[in-house]
Amino acid sequence: MVAPVASRDEELYWLALKLIPGLGTRNSGKLLERFRTPQAIFRASRTELEMAGASGAVAQSIASGCTFEDAAAQHEKMAECGAALVTLGDPRYPQPLREIYDPPILLFARGRLELLGSYMLGVVGTRHPTPYGLAVAERLSADLSHAGLTIVSGMARGIDTAAHRGTLGVSGDTVAVLGCGADVVYPSENRKLAAEISIKGLILSEFPMGATAFPQNFPIRNRIISGMSLGVLVVEGAQYSGSAITAKLAMDQGREVYAVPGNITSKLSWGPNLLIKQGARLVQDWNDVIADLPAESRRHLIDRARQRILAEGAATSGPATASVLDDTQSELGQAARKALEALQVDTPIHLDNLLEKLADISASELIAALFELEMMGLARQLPGKNFVKVW
Repeated sequence: MVAPVASRDEELYWLALKLIPGLGTRNSGKLLERFRTPQAIFRASRTELEMAGASGAVAQSIASGCTFEDAAAQHEKMAECGAALVTLGDPRYPQPLREIYDPPILLFARGRLELLGSYMLGVVGTRHPTPYGLAVAERLSADLSHAGLTIVSGMARGIDTAAHRGTLGVSGDTVAVLGCGADVVYPSENRKLAAEISIKGLILSEFPMGATAFPQNFPIRNRIISGMSLGVLVVEGAQYSGSAITAKLAMDQGREVYAVPGNITSKLSWGPNLLIKQGARLVQDWNDVIADLPAESRRHLIDRARQRILAEGAATSGPATASVLDDTQSELGQAARKALEALQVDTPIHLDNLLEKLADISASELIAALFELEMMGLARQLPGKNFVKVW
């Protein structure tokens, strides 16, 4: 079914097929298996369509060509925001996604289309993470992208956002798969992040341009995250959360599932801890994922890392975070060093509590020290004048 990149007229046929009411992804795929192209589907008679499994109402909609006007409107919206159409027959369509049970027949894409051919890893988790979960998601995503993987997530609040930001923070490659139109930003507070991903990474959606982020869209979206990826890493999530759904989809698709263990007293740890009990790979650092990948994938990542080393110089390659952190800490003033030692990765500390712990430092000195740590990326301020150490 793979063919050259579609022309504008061919794209209109794909869009018109996508917009047929009541057809659905799986039935669209069955018609494409039978007729090979959207053009052939629209040329078929009602009888032929019904014999291929289409209902009478769907066959009538196809035969009437009623969705071509909407398809043209979609094409104009794509042009307005610089989106491209990647169809199931397009050579740029991710091969792993093509092989799942119900691959989307088309993807709306904004950004670096070459990332569709890269080795990807899904990173998912709760929308309401702990400071520990945020730190872990950001750090692991940064290290895994440094190792050559493209980090895929859903740009939702919480863990998804941390995964994208951690990757972008080290100039890594990231893909955001949306549960709304590729031209819609959800949640709205991620507008700046979406703009950055559309330039430095890739935004994908199977939903039409302008589509609203309805709750039922997100489980549908999750199969794309897992379907494109070598595996899925779950950081935090409740037992029946969206991240648990994504992990189940990954298992069904034959993908590896990785999980970061968490505090057994926290409900947000139930999801990943249960996955580990069920056989998911326990992840403590980035190498736990890389070492578990198939040999071919590891060879590809090694070659990519070697090319990066040659391009950038060995001094700036790889996730050698510890040595960089040591060098950074040597530049800190005495007050900043003491403040950093008092901060924790997984438990926020209020400014007043820090002042009690560091009685030999004045309030003005501590505030200046915390600002210094934030500027150096070693600490982060949370709402309510709480602070955590960046892992």
